[in-house]
Amino acid sequence: MKMADVICGGWSETKTADEQIQKICDNVKKETHENYVEFHAVEYRSQVVAGANYLIKVHVGGTSYLHLMVWQRLPCDGGQDALTGVQQHHHKDDPLVPF
Repeated sequence: MKMADVICGGWSETKTADEQIQKICDNVKKETHENYVEFHAVEYRSQVVAGANYLIKVHVGGTSYLHLMVWQRLPCDGGQDALTGVQQHHHKDDPLVPF
């Protein structure tokens, strides 16, 4: 996340997922309690809080997508990623709307 992209307390625009976002998804995949064969981050939005919130669209196979809400703690608090919400039954063109 670049400082020019930061809107403290507000959500960023939707961006294409990169390796950092995929790593966050990989870190929280087991917390979904599902056994997805495919789990590919497509796009995301972020929000600066005491750490960062990420709203991530994940392709899980076929025409199925999830929207994940992930909180990433500050490095001084361990920096771990925590899954805080999952919305199932999304599609490729569904917008990322905070929930």
